[in-house]
Amino acid sequence: MMASYLSHSFLSAPNKPFPMNFLAHLYFATNTADSRMGSLLGDFVKGKPDSRFSAETCSGIWLHRAIDEFTDRHPTVRESKALMSSQRRRFAGIIVDICYDHFLCRNWNQYSTIALSNFSEQVYASLNGYDGFLPEQANFVIQRLTTEDWLQSYQSISGISSVLNRVSKRTQRINLLYGSGEELIQNYDALNHHFMTFFPDLIQFVHQHEHR
Repeated sequence: MMASYLSHSFLSAPNKPFPMNFLAHLYFATNTADSRMGSLLGDFVKGKPDSRFSAETCSGIWLHRAIDEFTDRHPTVRESKALMSSQRRRFAGIIVDICYDHFLCRNWNQYSTIALSNFSEQVYASLNGYDGFLPEQANFVIQRLTTEDWLQSYQSISGISSVLNRVSKRTQRINLLYGSGEELIQNYDALNHHFMTFFPDLIQFVHQHEHR
């Protein structure tokens, strides 16, 4: 499935930053390759998913987008964004999304009976076993996600800082993101509190979304 992440075609597209806040989306996917891949493709597939994707992958794409919309509207998430420094406020959504994945890692045992290490291994096996259509850019990103164990790297502040720095390098327009791990350090307790307030609401939203 996977092509080399560092291919020339990908590196020659500096104005297309890729998303990095994958853990929460994967948490809500079902335990299948199509669902897990769909949960990641919401940012890579524009418009209505076409017939190249299975029904389960399409469901994952739509759920990803619904989660993003709910998150953007949530008042606690807005409080988190307001904590970001003035020079990075424009990119507060990116920073907060990625920092929330850190707090999901740190509080993982409150939300899952499966150890994060085991969950990550299961996810990587699913993604590597996916045999459906995959957009080129998504292929490159998921290659690196699985080989570099991004999901578990979110547990550390240094891992989150590396994630934010990688995003910053994708386009000159958001180079203020470089070094933005300091936003996590400076607001750590408040962001953790916000996440612990927000995530149960997200769980309830997803449950209602899936049973409507």
